[in-house]
Amino acid sequence: MDNVENDVINRLMTWGDRQARVRAVLLTSSRAGSGAPVDILSDYDPILYVTDTAPFINDEGWLREFGDIMVMFRDQWEEYGMRQYTRLVLYDDGTKIDFTIAPVGALEKVLEEPALPDHLDIGYRVLLDKDQLTGRMPPPSYRAHIPSKPTEHEFRNLVEQFWWDSTYVAKHLWRNELFPAKYMLDYVLKLDCLRRMLEWSIEITHDWSLRPGKEGRWLRQWLPREVWSALEDTFVGAAIEDNWQALFRTTEVFRATALSVARNLGYEYPQQVDANVSAYLQKIRALGNV
Repeated sequence: MDNVENDVINRLMTWGDRQARVRAVLLTSSRAGSGAPVDILSDYDPILYVTDTAPFINDEGWLREFGDIMVMFRDQWEEYGMRQYTRLVLYDDGTKIDFTIAPVGALEKVLEEPALPDHLDIGYRVLLDKDQLTGRMPPPSYRAHIPSKPTEHEFRNLVEQFWWDSTYVAKHLWRNELFPAKYMLDYVLKLDCLRRMLEWSIEITHDWSLRPGKEGRWLRQWLPREVWSALEDTFVGAAIEDNWQALFRTTEVFRATALSVARNLGYEYPQQVDANVSAYLQKIRALGNV
C-alpha cells in the first residue's frame, strides 16, 4: 500500500474514531483486496455504520475534513427496511471517496444472513469496529459479480433482444436521428447485449470464475486479440454511413460469439431470427436516408 493510500485510510480511521455516532467503518471494493487492479484513480469505498444517519446527511460539513470538495453526487436507497445514503466525493487533490452512510442496524442484519451481500462479498477490510460486531462476519468469497451460466431460456432471450433492438438502430439511422441511433447501437446493443454475450464466452473458458468488471471494464484483458480488434471496429463517430457499417460489424461480432456460446453450452441458436432480421436491416439500409 503506497503512502497516499495509507494517508487516506489513516484519516478515515482517525476521523471515525473521534465520531461517537460512528460505530464501524468498512472499506470495500478494489482497495479492500478484491483482486481488482488499483491505481491512482481508484476510489476509496468506505461504509460508515452509524447510530443515527440524520446528522451526517443534514450537515455535510464533515465531508470537508477530508479535503476541499471539487464535486459531489448524492443518492439514497432502502435496504433491510432502513434508509441508506451515499455521498460520492471528488476532492481537489484528486482523491475520490465514495461514502456510504448506513445505520448500525444494517450491519446487524448482514450478520443474520447466511452469506455476505455482493457489496461485501467482493471484498471488505475492517478499519474500525468499536462494538466488535464484525468478528462474526464470514470472510469474502470474492464470487460477487461473476456471471453465472445462463439457462437456455436466458440465452435465447438475450439473442432475441439483440436482434429486436438492432431494428431500432436501423430505423433511427434511416431517419438520420443520431442521438437515439447511438443510444441503441452503443448502449443497448453493445454495452448491454453484446457485452453480456462476450462475458459468457469468457466464463466458458474460465469455468465461470472471472469477474469481467463493471460495464466490461476488463474485457480487453480476457478476450482473444482478434475478437477485441473486431469489437474496436464497431465504435465510430457521428457519420450516418459509418454507423451503418458499425451496426453490421456489431451483428457479426455478436453472431460469432453467440454461436460459440451456443455450441459450448449445447444450446440451439435461433438462426432463423438472425436471418430474418439481418435481411430486414439490409432492406432498410437499401431504402436510402429520409
